[in-house]
Amino acid sequence: MAGRRENAPAEYCQRFGTIAVDLGFVTSDQLKEALAEQIDDNLANRPHRTLGAIFFDRDWMTPNQIEMVLNKLFR
Repeated sequence: MAGRRENAPAEYCQRFGTIAVDLGFVTSDQLKEALAEQIDDNLANRPHRTLGAIFFDRDWMTPNQIEMVLNKLFR
């Protein structure tokens, strides 16, 4: 997936989610659900996934929307 970042620090993920909510791409409830999914993955020793990957996997964001968030994040 374009724009996917592996091993992103936790603060990146939180900011990514906040920007995605601020831009109206996901709701705060969807962000909370994705964060819970990240925690569940970590506790189950599954590979870490970024919020962008989770949002994409759930069809909550398009690759273009993810790229828009990343562009705003890394400006």
